[in-house]
Amino acid sequence: MSDARVCPFCRADIVPGGAPRAEHLDPEVLLLVLANNPWWRPEAGLCAPCAAGFAAAFAEAQAHHPGFARGGVPILPTPVRLGAPEGHAGRGVTVAFLDSGFYAHPDLVKPRDRILRYVDVNAARARRADLEQPDVSSWHGMMTSVVACGNGWLSHGLYRGLASEARLVLVKVGSARRIKHDDIRRGIEWVVRNRRRYGIRIVNVSCGGDYEASYLEDGLSQGAEAATRAGLLVVAAAGNLGDKPGHPVIPPASAPSVLTVGGLDDKNRLPFSAYDMYHSSYGPTVDGLQKPEVIAPGIWVAAPILPGTPTAGQAALLARLTAAPDGELRAILDESRGTDADLDAAALLDAPLVRQLVAAKIRDNNVISGAYKHVDGTSFAAPIVSSLAAQVLEVNPRLAPRQVKRLLIQTARRLSHVDGDRQGWGVVDARRALEAATREGETLPPKASGAPQRRPGHDLEDDPLFGGVGFLDGVHIWVG
Repeated sequence: MSDARVCPFCRADIVPGGAPRAEHLDPEVLLLVLANNPWWRPEAGLCAPCAAGFAAAFAEAQAHHPGFARGGVPILPTPVRLGAPEGHAGRGVTVAFLDSGFYAHPDLVKPRDRILRYVDVNAARARRADLEQPDVSSWHGMMTSVVACGNGWLSHGLYRGLASEARLVLVKVGSARRIKHDDIRRGIEWVVRNRRRYGIRIVNVSCGGDYEASYLEDGLSQGAEAATRAGLLVVAAAGNLGDKPGHPVIPPASAPSVLTVGGLDDKNRLPFSAYDMYHSSYGPTVDGLQKPEVIAPGIWVAAPILPGTPTAGQAALLARLTAAPDGELRAILDESRGTDADLDAAALLDAPLVRQLVAAKIRDNNVISGAYKHVDGTSFAAPIVSSLAAQVLEVNPRLAPRQVKRLLIQTARRLSHVDGDRQGWGVVDARRALEAATREGETLPPKASGAPQRRPGHDLEDDPLFGGVGFLDGVHIWVG
């Protein structure tokens, strides 16, 4: 080809003579590209990075779930959709999560319990055993922590996070009904105090305060800034108010040093095929700062269903009915009465009608399997970035928070058709970020030896929580 063209996937210029033609792609990869992008004409070609991205995605999917590459799995796993290279899983890194509540999900505790500590800023007597009891407030934090650090135990490794071997510290800062501005601040301050004890490097905040505020005066924002100075990368969800007047970014996401994450709608497709924006909040903030800095998948994200809940029972029944032959449907419905009222009413219908109802309920309830569903919100984009940051720190543990933030920003890829104020520097790119972290490590001076850290423990008695503070009511949990 003699003239430069634009890649139909990422919109980047194709250097003359540098575009892989469709006939040069592996036939199975070519079929994958076509399956994900029926609008694409093979004669249009694609750029070399996108060709490599599709090939890597195919290899990853085939390795972990052979049926996936043939369209047998409806939702893309996070490592596949980000094109994350094999070999990194956040080893040696601890991520702290601030949220409304948590649960000790099998993806976090099997075969090895990676939860180092659980604390509730409003209940000094909270214990690790509390994480064994499913509660309505457990849902959100369970999902955010598993999206980042789950190992896919209930999906045989398919739906795992990028930081599937990272350690976790779980800090409850409210409930499903209410999270208070100052409770988030108290949670951050607790993490700062205990960062060395548990080796915490990253703080994920998938909730927001009660109001917009200048970081110069707001205690929550100043707490986030202090955490950065203490050596912690604070990653916060931008919020889901992008379609509202003013599209406000609320603390701590509005603080300058925080890595604020907006949402990408990748259409549940492979690399850069018709990507668009999720309705994320965006700046400028009240201080004139541009937020978010980066975006990551904020919809079609695989997340766990809380075990022991009616939702879990319904999802398990739907999965069982989907896999069963027609002749067994009625017996399964009879023995499962009381699980789902709609299915109870359908017990006497013919098999094709039962299957139509099951398919509709799976679609309407975002069910992937008996253990997972797909969710949306910048609450889940943020932990995806936190998990990528954990991989970066695994590759290069000497990086300071500002350096990790810079690497993720510099290696992000802009969406050419989206305004910069909505996407910041663009979609995080796992492969480019890890390559940059490796190069950065080659130029850093040797690390000076420091004082030994205390061995992590699970006891709470020796670590009292902060005392009474004036609270403001309100809750902002960033779920779509």
